[in-house]
Amino acid sequence: MSDDTDVFQTLILGSGPAGWTAAIYAARANMKPLLLKGMQPGGQLTITTEVENYPGFPAGVMGPELMEKFEAQAIRFGTVVKPETGVKVDLSTRPFSVETNFDRVYRAHTLIISTGASANYLGLENETKLQGRGVSACATCDGFFFQDKDVCVVGGGDSACEEANFLTKYASKVRMLVRRDEFRASKIMQDRALANPKIEVIWNTHVVDVMDPEQGKVTGLVLENTKSGDRWETPTDGLFLAIGHTPNTQLFKGLLDMDDTGYLITKADATSTKIPGVFACGDCQDKIWRQAITAAGTGCMAALEAERFLEAHGHG
Repeated sequence: MSDDTDVFQTLILGSGPAGWTAAIYAARANMKPLLLKGMQPGGQLTITTEVENYPGFPAGVMGPELMEKFEAQAIRFGTVVKPETGVKVDLSTRPFSVETNFDRVYRAHTLIISTGASANYLGLENETKLQGRGVSACATCDGFFFQDKDVCVVGGGDSACEEANFLTKYASKVRMLVRRDEFRASKIMQDRALANPKIEVIWNTHVVDVMDPEQGKVTGLVLENTKSGDRWETPTDGLFLAIGHTPNTQLFKGLLDMDDTGYLITKADATSTKIPGVFACGDCQDKIWRQAITAAGTGCMAALEAERFLEAHGHG
């Protein structure tokens, strides 16, 4: 194992909108940040097709292209970028240290965690093949592309009801596929879904296959009744997954405070964690909004907080 003897002012874990924005602000403040790209460079936007709701791109921009622009801007101001993933951290001593999958150890006076979250999927092969081609885990991001289309939403909780209601702004019909014979959602969310004339709820149903990768887009689903086992095919233009997200925070279990689902807990109106000098931003900390623009905003906050921390502790 090699040990990088340099101590960075700040080390950023993750390369989604939050991580790159933190890097841009930190680099412009002459903090010479190190950013480790992580397991999914670019975050969830790399599996998103066209992004039309990010300010500054009136004609829209492809998700991967947007992340390339973020990266180029961060590098322009001096961010050191490594295609590595943090696999072990030591927050008990200062400087903090991060060991990577390349058996390297990097040290830094501050740590910005922007490891994001991963949408939960069903685990179907064709579902993976058709991500961004009719399969989505974000109605807010992709609903616009389903104008006057028939779409299906998987899930029975608050998120599923919210996504289904949102999709009725665009789709001609929304079918909710619920594994049980009742919702898990709160009463108010259930009532909204059931009262919406564009929403049809299909109980005791789950998806066993997605069609049709040969055509390069979703054309239908193979469904199964969870009680009888009967299967049937149904045509549809889109499949939206609303079965939750898993924050990529396993590395910090037992080290930082997190809620029951693994989202890192930060101080009110801040990105600082319980350990001074450690900050969390983006979707690993935000379980409510989960948008590229809000992630970028908290990345900015984290960099500014890290800068103030360094100045206060004589590392400016």
